[in-house]
Amino acid sequence: MPDVGVLSAHLLSGFQKELFTRLSESGHGQLRPRHGAVMAHLGADGSRASELSERSGQHKQVIGTLIDELETLGYVIRQPDPADRRAKLVVPTERGRAEMVLARRIVGEIEGRFAELVGAERFAEFKAVFDEIARTY
Repeated sequence: MPDVGVLSAHLLSGFQKELFTRLSESGHGQLRPRHGAVMAHLGADGSRASELSERSGQHKQVIGTLIDELETLGYVIRQPDPADRRAKLVVPTERGRAEMVLARRIVGEIEGRFAELVGAERFAEFKAVFDEIARTY
């Protein structure tokens, strides 16, 4: 059996391929897996870039570049943070919110297939253990 790194890379590759193919078929063809570092961690009411960096594990400069790209594509805008006017919030646009809803639905369908494959209880346990291990990094 391959090691955990190989297995998780294989799972990620297939998961992203299906997710982004289906997003593309639904009108979000300009999004790439790298944009998930922002979109998958973005709060509905907005998030600071530093929060996105922390949640995604990506360097702040990388997140800044991704935010620039997503802003150009119409998925997010930057607004002053009402809690601290010196800071900026990255807020999903209507297009961004629609993509986030669609992505959650697609992810749910993919995970539903996994649960059917191995059983709901085993899949839930797999996710819990995988999450526990992933949090060590």
